[in-house]
Amino acid sequence: MTKGNLAIVLHAHLPYVRSEEPGSLEEDWFFQALVECYLPLLETLEEASIEKDLTPKITIGLSPTLLSLLEDEVLKNRFEEWVAIRLDLLNTLETDCITAALHLKDHLKRQLKSWKSCKGDLIGRFKKLQLSEVIDILTCAATHGYLPLLRENPEAVRAQLKTAVREHQRLFIDSPLGIWLPECAYYEGLDELMAESGLRYAVLDGHGLLNADPRPRYGLYAPICTRKGVAFFGRDSESTLPVWSARDGYPGNPDYREFHRDLGWDLSIESLKKIGIKGKRPLGIKLFKISSQNTPLENKQQYDPKAAIESVEKDAESYLLDRKKQLIKLEKSMKIEPLLIAPFDAELFGHWWFEGPKFLSHLFIKSKKKGIKLITLKEALQLTPQIQLCNPSPSSWGQGGFHNYWLSKSNAWIVHEWSKAGREMVSICSGGFIEESNIKIIKQAGRELLLSQSSDWSFILKAGTTTELARERINMHLKRFWMLINAIKDNKVITGKIIEGIEKEDCIFPLISPIDWKKKI
Repeated sequence: MTKGNLAIVLHAHLPYVRSEEPGSLEEDWFFQALVECYLPLLETLEEASIEKDLTPKITIGLSPTLLSLLEDEVLKNRFEEWVAIRLDLLNTLETDCITAALHLKDHLKRQLKSWKSCKGDLIGRFKKLQLSEVIDILTCAATHGYLPLLRENPEAVRAQLKTAVREHQRLFIDSPLGIWLPECAYYEGLDELMAESGLRYAVLDGHGLLNADPRPRYGLYAPICTRKGVAFFGRDSESTLPVWSARDGYPGNPDYREFHRDLGWDLSIESLKKIGIKGKRPLGIKLFKISSQNTPLENKQQYDPKAAIESVEKDAESYLLDRKKQLIKLEKSMKIEPLLIAPFDAELFGHWWFEGPKFLSHLFIKSKKKGIKLITLKEALQLTPQIQLCNPSPSSWGQGGFHNYWLSKSNAWIVHEWSKAGREMVSICSGGFIEESNIKIIKQAGRELLLSQSSDWSFILKAGTTTELARERINMHLKRFWMLINAIKDNKVITGKIIEGIEKEDCIFPLISPIDWKKKI
């Protein structure tokens, strides 16, 4: 085996897109993620785990909002019909892409069978993989709040972390030791709040370590630790660029499935209305291949699954060979075994890059033969006897490497709203005894505040995609928050019907605790 290790780290997350009304765009996001990413990913890990000669290992962060969607019975009950609609559409579709359509039908049927085999209990399957030490499960901030922009009220950051830890304990029994920091964003002093919440390690973008004080002896290729006892790993761009870049990496292979050409854009409004969809939007039915980077969408060629599978095996071999060369080179200049950290959004594997789960499967199959040892972050810490003390640099893995993307003209206004609402929540939760009659209200206000802080909506406002939806979500949660808070402040009575209606919509974090927002004396 080559000296050194490779840690693949996946960030599995969706914002809280639950709705009491079926057929929403947000619900589509979740169901597409299930059939394209999470079900295939589980199948890949499970199949590799039962092979005697394979030692599959990944670290995966499961965000509390994603877990709430996976647990939600209302959404579970709608999923099978959602898949059935797409299968019916493929069965009646008049298309020249016969091979691609048959392949997609087989894929959907396979995922539906996988879903039914566990009765929709994907969380239980993740638990089993953790118990068998195939995966190390990290948590995330409760609603993926961008923590550096919440720091004006430290209690708001603490609530994001402690709510997440409590939710993880509820679902997995054990407390999480690691966390995927939203957008890998770090600021000075965050490690203290992490340690207070029992969190002991996280991943940062490369410059978070390279600009640390003092500069780490081994750069990105070994973890560092703060004086608060929190370890940090740095993203290695050499190990990540070939996988995530559609322009320069494997996902741009002409044989792979084209992400942007979706039947939902090709069908007429009348055809969509027949299956209960009111406007044009992606259906998750994609029958074309990339063909070339310069080929217009309307001229894309039919997807050939056989050619794609051949390409993904070659790409996996290429990736492992490059990592071996990299480790051999590093080993010559290091007194300890080098560690390569390769973090990605989980939805890259299957959703954005349809062949991604097969790529991972080939990594598991071929890594041992290529002399590459796969490892989890938890195992990496256990194998590191001494860790250099350093203070990480403020950073993120967003565009520009710092906080600019979430402080643009399109989304900076939210920060003031978060700060104002956060101050009010802290004030009420720090004001001594909260009357029993208000406990239910203050808990729901906490949920609304957390939901308004999701960085996903800020990201969408900057990206300029579904901006109206993002703005609606932020304003809805803030409006509910202030209605609940003002009722407490002004001693107004909120009818049981109103509070129950809000709880039904935003039924997340059953163990939420107002104490998390209480100021420390």
